[in-house]
Amino acid sequence: MKKQVAVIFGGQSSEHDVSCVSAANVIEGFDLNRYDIHMIGITKEGHWLYVDSLSKVKDGSWREGDMTAVISPDQRWQGIWKMQEGAVERIPIDVIFPVLHGLYGEDGTIQGLFEMSGIPYVGCGVLASAVSMDKISTKLFADRIGVRQAAYVTDTAEDLSEMERTVREAEAKLGYPMFVKPSNAGSSQGVSKARDREALKKAIVLAKEHDHRVLIEECITGREVECAVLGGGEVKASKVGEILAAAEFYDFDAKYNNAQSQTVIDPDLPAEIKNRIRENAVAIFKAVGGFGLSRVDFFVEKDTNEIVFNEINTLPGFTDISMYPMLWAAMGLDKQKLIDSLIELAYIR
Repeated sequence: MKKQVAVIFGGQSSEHDVSCVSAANVIEGFDLNRYDIHMIGITKEGHWLYVDSLSKVKDGSWREGDMTAVISPDQRWQGIWKMQEGAVERIPIDVIFPVLHGLYGEDGTIQGLFEMSGIPYVGCGVLASAVSMDKISTKLFADRIGVRQAAYVTDTAEDLSEMERTVREAEAKLGYPMFVKPSNAGSSQGVSKARDREALKKAIVLAKEHDHRVLIEECITGREVECAVLGGGEVKASKVGEILAAAEFYDFDAKYNNAQSQTVIDPDLPAEIKNRIRENAVAIFKAVGGFGLSRVDFFVEKDTNEIVFNEINTLPGFTDISMYPMLWAAMGLDKQKLIDSLIELAYIR
């Protein structure tokens, strides 16, 4: 008997379009002999729509639909409720596969709805999602397990009233250049590199447009590497991948719009360094209470080869150029097998 799977994509974050591309790739990876796929797209305005074909996901026409679809939080009436012109239909669902990046999709918000529904779902739970999405919170968890990370300063004021204090503290503790990031935003949105005081102030203003909580970090000179993790009680780490960014740093445009950016699977690094990256990836995943999947990002310092933790992503991209599925493919786990593993983990939880 086929499992009924709800794939949810789109969303209200700045990563809406990337989510749609990821979702199309995920949907194509399902073995249709084993699964029936039900697609729900969330518009940028927050309208939930039932989507009846993959082609509409690919060309974006799903946003013109008129059939509302929601996941019921009522465990007696589990599933998708489709509503159109006064008619209501319930579709029982066995498992939910969210392909939502960023705000409301990767921050624990929608995971709370899944928990209330009682339906098994793919990926990290509420706490791990919320902690990992918020860069300042992630820093605190990583500090507790002693993983090396970039030195940092925070500004959590709801306005710019702490700007001068923040600038003075950052200059004293970090020195230029430094990176300025919204604490809670995905795909490097609102991230800037500041080389002087004027640039730092502008960067803080930009970051606060995305989140009033701002993280300012020392600049680490080194190679950007990533490791994929998969599992629940037993957690596996993939090979290491390296990012060769076309831009000065791997921002949103460099990730998705610049064809010169490249990814390298199993780069030329000492075996000891690769093993430590994999060990640290698993340790960080467990420290935040991760379950299912995540991608953990690091720097390898240029002169010392010291490993510096950067961030963890609990719903990494699944596009054609995304590192997470590429790393597992290099381990012999193609997209179909990877999806099967993630579905199985949803049931284990």
